[in-house]
Amino acid sequence: MNKIIPCERNRDFQQSIEEYAEALKAEAHRIGTHGLSEQEFIDSGLLRGAIEQIRGEYSATMRAKREFGGHILDYMQDRNYIVSWESAAEANRYDYMVQLPHKRIAAIELKGCLDGNNTNIFERPQQAHEFVIWSVCTNPGADPEHNAWSGIHTRLSAELITRQQRLDGLIVWDMLCGAPTRPCPKSAGQPERRTTVAHYQPPPPCIYVFPGTTPHARNNPHPTAQALGDVALLKAFHQCFGGGDDEVNYVDFDVEYRGSDVVRRTRVRRNDLIMRESRLTAIRRTE
Repeated sequence: MNKIIPCERNRDFQQSIEEYAEALKAEAHRIGTHGLSEQEFIDSGLLRGAIEQIRGEYSATMRAKREFGGHILDYMQDRNYIVSWESAAEANRYDYMVQLPHKRIAAIELKGCLDGNNTNIFERPQQAHEFVIWSVCTNPGADPEHNAWSGIHTRLSAELITRQQRLDGLIVWDMLCGAPTRPCPKSAGQPERRTTVAHYQPPPPCIYVFPGTTPHARNNPHPTAQALGDVALLKAFHQCFGGGDDEVNYVDFDVEYRGSDVVRRTRVRRNDLIMRESRLTAIRRTE
């Protein structure tokens, strides 16, 4: 079966997560100094509250993501793939501003696993010639295929069409890529395809090139992906970290009116093959 991303979660590790979760639920009432009986503990919702707090702490922290991003951009600057970069202020809806050769400016917005509502929150800076989202998923149990499709079709396509936002591309790449919990076929049996960056050794990134124009049911119903060379930042990532031309993904959209609904089709191509294509599905703002 064609896949829009080559990596997949480690099934054995996923099973270990599920088994540990069951063991934790069974023994949770014995942990801590709450002084509750097993039934009182179950009725109290203490476990659920603790899980939600931990989940929120993991989701909210950007430190590990920004550390990874900073090391990667430093590496690219040292090798002249980019001219310079700087972190954006907290108030901005993007994380990095990158100076590229030929006086081009690119903005990068860091996101998590792409399966949550936070994926929809972004704003292309007016001064940016290019705008790219970078998915840094720090959840070792996440499903890369599900998250990539959820991000590209369910969330990003709806946002681009509804808010008429322009996004030049997506990078799906983080410190877990190629780790035992998230094996990467790009570097399997080919350790030379890994790049040593600080204490990381990632394989080449997964790159998705988007159309250079905004999808619109009346004015631009069939925008197709730009060429990789048209998005200098994506090309820099691709070349700096040894990506193969047959590994680059291209995203197209079809948009039309159907009654009172706006519907869209999302298509991901790689190496002249369609990896995945949606049906014409309606845009719902609750997405």
